[in-house]
Amino acid sequence: MQKKTELITNRDGSIFHLNLQPGDISDKIIIVGDPGRVDLIASMLHDIRVRKENREFRTVTGSFENGEVTVISSGIGTDNIDIMINELDALVNIDLSTGIQKEEPVSLTFIRIGTSGGLRGDIPSGACVLTETAVGFDGLLHFYQGYDWMLDTRLADVLVEYLEWPDTLSYPYAVNANKELIDLFRDEGFISGITISAPGFYAPQGRKLRLDTFDSEINNKLSEFSFFGRKICNYEMESSAIYGLSQLLGHKALTICAVVGNRVTGEFINDYKPIINDLAIKVLRKI
Repeated sequence: MQKKTELITNRDGSIFHLNLQPGDISDKIIIVGDPGRVDLIASMLHDIRVRKENREFRTVTGSFENGEVTVISSGIGTDNIDIMINELDALVNIDLSTGIQKEEPVSLTFIRIGTSGGLRGDIPSGACVLTETAVGFDGLLHFYQGYDWMLDTRLADVLVEYLEWPDTLSYPYAVNANKELIDLFRDEGFISGITISAPGFYAPQGRKLRLDTFDSEINNKLSEFSFFGRKICNYEMESSAIYGLSQLLGHKALTICAVVGNRVTGEFINDYKPIINDLAIKVLRKI
């Protein structure tokens, strides 16, 4: 049995941060960062039976065509993903009243729809990137045990050597997306490649306002990196944790992000809502 401080529930029995009950979610879950994006996708659903929110976590469960789907906002960063994935898993795999794990584990499907910054000149703003491998600069997965089997350690080691990665930063980890989900979206024409999950928006993504970054050339280096034909496509801030925790817990995960700004060319799209709208429809039709 879990201690009350380990598995925290609210007075109504819902899971602590997400404010959800076990029956509130589908086994197919779309993750977005912006709570407002939940409403955008919810407008495409019918027979909505759940609308709940707490802090940055807004959840809607309804139907699209012939299947039910849950849309939930994570806010920004892998720390929020740590909360979200663990609590969604607990909703289906732990008895919240006793803290006892269920005998038959349930596998969820997570699709992250988000925005990102392009790291290659040949990926224009407006394109969508399917993340085959997420490289975490965040360090989150290092707090868990038993993840070595699923890491692409060779890719991470080569990247660390190439970047002359300082010992003062967490060692990057590389996690692959679920192959079944990659194949499901293979014919959509998305650009596929490696995504960097950064632990911040400014210096961790090579931006300088008033403070210098530890490596002023890191973005140029990332844009030129190649590993057996695999290239780094974009920056975002969540996928490494989604991929890592999902695999550890027995779930499937994939990220598809629109490139709204190209860090090489400086091109930026202010009104990217139509791109997200089209991407959401493609995802809903596939899952």
